Amino acid sequence: MTLPTTMRAIEISKPGGPDVLSPVEVTVPVPGPGQILIEVHWAGVNRPDALQRAGAYAPPPSASPLPGLEASGRVAALGPDVAGWNVGDEVCALLPGGGYAEYVVTPAAHALPVPKDMDLREAACLPETCYTVWSNVFMRGGLKAGEVFLVHGGSSGIGTTAIQIAGALGARVFTTAGSAEKCKVCEELGAERAINYREEDFVEILRAEGGADLILDMVGGDYLPRNVKTLADDGRLVQIAFLSGPKVELNFAQVMTRRLTITGSTLRPQSDLAKARIAEELRTHVWPLIEGGRLKPVMDSEFPLDQAAEAHRRIESSGHIGKIVLKVR
Repeated sequence: MTLPTTMRAIEISKPGGPDVLSPVEVTVPVPGPGQILIEVHWAGVNRPDALQRAGAYAPPPSASPLPGLEASGRVAALGPDVAGWNVGDEVCALLPGGGYAEYVVTPAAHALPVPKDMDLREAACLPETCYTVWSNVFMRGGLKAGEVFLVHGGSSGIGTTAIQIAGALGARVFTTAGSAEKCKVCEELGAERAINYREEDFVEILRAEGGADLILDMVGGDYLPRNVKTLADDGRLVQIAFLSGPKVELNFAQVMTRRLTITGSTLRPQSDLAKARIAEELRTHVWPLIEGGRLKPVMDSEFPLDQAAEAHRRIESSGHIGKIVLKVR
């Protein structure tokens, strides 16, 4: 494959609002040892991209400064010591950064094959949400069949993915969302009960069910003490973001007396090896669900690459249901 030397990309010209996302022409990256170069067709848009744009989520030192943590496309070149991939293979991949561009490099072990009968547009929606949900709900949170699982933000990309995987693997799924329309979508995806947090108290509803065995939360703020009240004895809370802030007062006596576990993680700073292990678990446990029709990305909207600012406005409006993608080629 003959590769160009330059490519279109979107850079963050300075920390700020969506308008700081600027189209630029930059050099095509070269894959290093263990890396592949992907010809990007679609790039996923995620809240961490908006945080990076605002100056609140710096990329790791070795990562591209360009935004974009997931993409789909075709393998364009192989770095040294790469096995298992060929030029031309269709892939979707978790990225250290750089997805808002025509080409991107990523460790070969962080890429996954595009599932059978899925197009590249949908495949671009899989990596960030599947890596996040599987590593936090199952690897870290230990969710088991028959347990009560509560995921906040059920209509988000993370939420719609968590509802489907947890339901497919036998958990009783509850979720929160901010409108009747969003709640309807969540229940259609398999949630036993979607709670409109503007009208109902999730603590009261879950306590009536005996409490939640596991909660996945991205809200933080005053949700933290409410989540602790919602947990069943020996329950687990996994925190993955703080849309309402990371600081709150909490009485830890109930954590001790009811043997609760509070944990959490962020995905991007984890080691390449840790992400490779998550990818292998996804191949084993989640890709069969996708190819069996039990998990499908919920698509909200798409924007051309040069309208990345509009995509960021959409995700920050919280009006979206499911995933937002950029069409790169």
